[in-house]
Amino acid sequence: MRWSQLYVPTLREDPADADAVSHRLLVRGGFVRQLMAGHYSLLPLAVRVRAKIMDIIREEMTAIGAQEFALPALHPAEIWQRSGRWEVMGEEMFRLKDRKGADLALGMTHEEIFTVLSQELRSYRDLPQMWFQFQTKFRDEARPKSGLLRVREFTMKDSYSFDLAQEGLDRSFDLHKAAYERIFARLGLPAIPVQASSGSMGGSASVEFMSPSEAGEDLVVRCPGCGYAANTEKATSTLPTVADGPGLDAPERFDTPNARTIEELARQHDVSAERQIKTLVYVVDDQLTLILLRGDHNLVEQKLIDTLAATAVRPATAEEIQAALGASPGSLGAVGVAELAVLADEALRGRNDMTTGANTDGVHLRGVSVERDIAVKRWADLREVTVGEPCPQCGTPLEVVVTIEVGHIFKLGRKYTETLSVSVLGPDGERAVPIMGSYGIGVERVLASIVETHHDDKGIIWPLSVAPFEVAVVVLGTSDEKVAEVAETLYRQLQGERVDVLLDDRNERPGVKFRDVELIGIPYRITVGARGLADGTVQVTTRATGETQSVPVAEAVEHVRQLLTAAP
Repeated sequence: MRWSQLYVPTLREDPADADAVSHRLLVRGGFVRQLMAGHYSLLPLAVRVRAKIMDIIREEMTAIGAQEFALPALHPAEIWQRSGRWEVMGEEMFRLKDRKGADLALGMTHEEIFTVLSQELRSYRDLPQMWFQFQTKFRDEARPKSGLLRVREFTMKDSYSFDLAQEGLDRSFDLHKAAYERIFARLGLPAIPVQASSGSMGGSASVEFMSPSEAGEDLVVRCPGCGYAANTEKATSTLPTVADGPGLDAPERFDTPNARTIEELARQHDVSAERQIKTLVYVVDDQLTLILLRGDHNLVEQKLIDTLAATAVRPATAEEIQAALGASPGSLGAVGVAELAVLADEALRGRNDMTTGANTDGVHLRGVSVERDIAVKRWADLREVTVGEPCPQCGTPLEVVVTIEVGHIFKLGRKYTETLSVSVLGPDGERAVPIMGSYGIGVERVLASIVETHHDDKGIIWPLSVAPFEVAVVVLGTSDEKVAEVAETLYRQLQGERVDVLLDDRNERPGVKFRDVELIGIPYRITVGARGLADGTVQVTTRATGETQSVPVAEAVEHVRQLLTAAP
């Protein structure tokens, strides 16, 4: 490709609205342009990178025996209604009606649609099956941000496995996990596999692949000792045992007129946060529920959702709280509450001599024994794990890392095959319902995540495996016939070696050309100029290190070929 024919609208300055590094560099480098919030046009350079990412994913999917499909992005509501997810997906699903008034949706994912196709599986002999596609997905994000990292329209590689029994699902899941590890390694993208919540997907287990980045929105708890890793929505830790005194024979009221927070109660009344019971009031599927945690712990809402298999969860309003408990937040507690469901975090189990609100404004109770004085309906792990808490497996202090989710794999079970009436003839002659897995990678998010990991103050540093071009031949002085001839010859020779090469034949100053090549991140640059040719050499520069070597013209192609072969 010749740069004079390529559309690469590079910018000198950062876009004003770009927060993430990838957003800034992809716009500046002429890779993307925003159409509206959450919707981006991919320009030729980005299309080339995207195609290489997809080729790597496709190769690894094919290697484990998966077959490629292409399914519609527009779905009839009836299939989503049958699975129960028409309501569960809520406002994130784009919904519309056709001219006949039929309800339709733009696909957020394709579990239901692939499951419908699986209805034509007849016998256990047809299993296992692994199917995948690359398809545009649509999610009505409330706050799209950070360029390609959080959008409303994107490409996903989604794959689905169908097996006869749990052992088969375990095998398909493990095959995908290993394939994902190879994919991210080939992309040059660090990705930590972590335990995760299955959320609205359902199923028995899931693993997220999380790439460390300050631009991320997900927190991963990781153990530097044994390698334990989990999303904060799933992470646990081992808390030190707290030695409680015997407390009181019954809770005792005391006035706390100016103490409405955990911190104020600790400061004014010498009650440490770990000796307080934090009472939160939530509406869970239209039922008012009390959530109890230790005063120094925070609730992870996804843990609450997963524990109760809830569809809709939200904090109760001040009016709802007042009507139910007769007090305002800051003076709430569960002692004596019998008409509301009470859910308590495991860190409170067995605790004595605790302090909590008395459900009277400006009054608290001390000497509370949790299991004696509170009618806990259910115990669960609900709290957020924090830095330094002991690892649940080896006791090493835990780290918390900011990450971007780049892949997610699920053991779905039979949720979709049962609700959509899929069955096959089993080896015993009886009908059997296949068991499913689901496995996703967001292609454009991966593209942006690679930029987050590979850049410097000059621009992007693409890994060779996904770079839009592997080599740029930069011509210094296009009017010099000798320079132009040598550059053209090198360009043709590299093409003959099947090198993905860009010839910068623009009539621009050297500084402009160098800045653009560095900005768009081409791994290797061959600079052809009159000064070097006078000595019979060209300069070869490695983008990642900045190292430049003078190489005889006759050896330049072989030199670059060796660099490409040796590159990771």
